[in-house]
Amino acid sequence: MDSSRRRILQFLGLTGLAVTAKPVLNALAAEQEHGAAAEPTIKKDDAALEARQWAMVIDTREFHSEADVEPLVEACHSIHNVPRLENKNHEIKWIWPTHYHNAFPGKAARFLSEDVEHKPFLVLCNHCENPPCVRACPTKATFKREWDGIVMMDFHRCIGCRFCMVACPYGARSFNFRDPRPFIAETNKKFPTRMKGVVEKCNFCAERLAVGQLPACVEASEGKLTFGDLYDPESEVRELIRTHYTIRRKQTVGTEPAVYYIV
Repeated sequence: MDSSRRRILQFLGLTGLAVTAKPVLNALAAEQEHGAAAEPTIKKDDAALEARQWAMVIDTREFHSEADVEPLVEACHSIHNVPRLENKNHEIKWIWPTHYHNAFPGKAARFLSEDVEHKPFLVLCNHCENPPCVRACPTKATFKREWDGIVMMDFHRCIGCRFCMVACPYGARSFNFRDPRPFIAETNKKFPTRMKGVVEKCNFCAERLAVGQLPACVEASEGKLTFGDLYDPESEVRELIRTHYTIRRKQTVGTEPAVYYIV
């Protein structure tokens, strides 16, 4: 087959794919516009914790080695059925430690103190007030809860397009390149497992807030992480922000992250 004919067939194939995909995307858009696919919710009880915008303050002065953050990571990953995969290319992470240079690119001085250079900085989904991942998702699998600002994931509606991963400037999302279930040591029956081809991330422990419990990482931190309402001037997070120097990740991109770091 000559090259010109091959190019024509390739063009026709791509055109046919676009024609097939467009009605599907249009139907999804129409469904969202008319409210046929309502945003999924987590059932709350009378003890539920509430806020206008949940936020977290991480006191980085309290973490000196990865051993200090391991209990927090384990607390999060165990209750949310996050698999432990040896292949770093397939790794799933909801909360994890990284170096200052990675957490705060552009803020690092040419010469950093030894303490800052080597200490772990916990990173997770920032539950931004202006989340680009929500705008990028074509199926509304990623959505922001209007009543408390948490950026949620509906695993059943995720089609694995990974547009949200491209849109997120923090690298806070993971994609399941393989079925994660065989790599979960002990499954927590109270939280759904995922499947191959689904994106996942931290959800600020929305299922725990719904029954009056703080996020697992906050509970395990013994005061090193603080959680509360960013818009309540009397909240503990506001008090810490008011009385300490704090920074946020990539503030210049306009996402308004809700995770603050005391440095």
